[in-house]
Amino acid sequence: MFTGLIECEGIITRAERMSGGMRLEVYSPEFGRDMAIGDSIAVDGVCLTVAKFIRGAFLADVSAETLERTTLGALQPGAKVNLERALRLSDRLGGHLVSGHVDGTGHLELRQPAGKFTVYQFQAPPDVMRYVVEKGSIAVDGISLTVAKVGPQGFTAAVIPQTDTVTTLKDKAIGAAVNLESDMLAKYVELFIGVYGGTSGTPAPEKRGLGELLRELSEGGR
Repeated sequence: MFTGLIECEGIITRAERMSGGMRLEVYSPEFGRDMAIGDSIAVDGVCLTVAKFIRGAFLADVSAETLERTTLGALQPGAKVNLERALRLSDRLGGHLVSGHVDGTGHLELRQPAGKFTVYQFQAPPDVMRYVVEKGSIAVDGISLTVAKVGPQGFTAAVIPQTDTVTTLKDKAIGAAVNLESDMLAKYVELFIGVYGGTSGTPAPEKRGLGELLRELSEGGR
């Protein structure tokens, strides 16, 4: 689990295609000092597992499914990526809960200065946009952003100078692909409403209130 607060940038030093996936080597010497083999780390918002350390870099294996669903398959040596270590239970939750499981990819459509801030506009697919609301949260390449405005095919976000400085957003070309992860809380709300409200693919026999559900759970545990 992550927060979407990027700690630093890393540089891809190797992107080696393997049978069934890819092995990535990410150079970030200071970032690796507090990590161990087996740790989870978000690379451009994708949760990967550290497999090995070598010369100030860490190596991670990427499955074929992850390559298909994210932008990692297009990475080349020299590319910069956003890095974040997994959240400790004792840490402050400064961004929002990010799982590192990307829902889909979108594209950067616009970058425009707005005083001290920078406004970014992103195109996003319908299966991501269904969970996007104004003032809600979304992870873009692992960066926790607050949605400023929602459009028919995308959304905008106003990015503070600190976020621009420590992430790859400032270097993204217009039209570049980005990883998108919608707010997981919205997905659970939709699921619960569907199941208990009778609007999901598996119809509920009747609508039940929270009190009744809690009583049923309590009786079932006796």
